[in-house]
Amino acid sequence: MMGKLLAIILVLSAVVAGAGMYYTQVYGFYYDVVAQPGEDVTLQAKDAESPVPVAYSAFRAIDADSSPIRYRACFETDLMPARLAETYITVENPEPLTAPGWFDCYDAASLAEALNSGQAQAFMGVKNVHYGVDRIVAVTQDGKGYVWHALNNCGEKAYDGTVVGEECPPRPQN
Repeated sequence: MMGKLLAIILVLSAVVAGAGMYYTQVYGFYYDVVAQPGEDVTLQAKDAESPVPVAYSAFRAIDADSSPIRYRACFETDLMPARLAETYITVENPEPLTAPGWFDCYDAASLAEALNSGQAQAFMGVKNVHYGVDRIVAVTQDGKGYVWHALNNCGEKAYDGTVVGEECPPRPQN
C-alpha cells in the first residue's frame, strides 16, 4: 500500500512539474511589447549608418528577457518588397524562428514558404540589436510584415563556444 502511495505522489509531482515547465516556456516568460512608433520597424539602408524607420500599422509584438532571440512582431505596411530592395539591405537565406502558438499573427512555416517562393523578402532591420543578434524584417507582397531576431555569425560562434575571432566586436561587459 505504501508503494502505491509513493508511486502516485511521484507521478503527480512529475505531471505538475511538466505542466509548470510547459507553461513557463510557452507563456510565462513572454510579455507584450509596447509599440514605439519610429523604433519598432526599422530597416538598414544601403548607404546609411543607422536604421531608418518605415511606415507601418497594426503592430503587435512579444519578447522575453530570458533570451535575445525570442522577439517576434507582426505589422502591416503599404511598402512593397521590390521597392524596399532598391534602398535597403536584403538578407540572404533568412530562417524565421517559430513563435508560441498563441501569438497567432506570426506563422514561421508560412513565412518561410513565402520567403522561399519569392512572395516575401527579408531585410536587415538592426545589426547587433543585442550582441551577436540581428533583427530581421520580412515584408510580403500583400503588405504583411514580420520581425524576428536571429543569431549572426558572431552570435553563432559566441554561443556555441567557438573562438569568436577578430572580425567580431568585443563582447560587452555585464
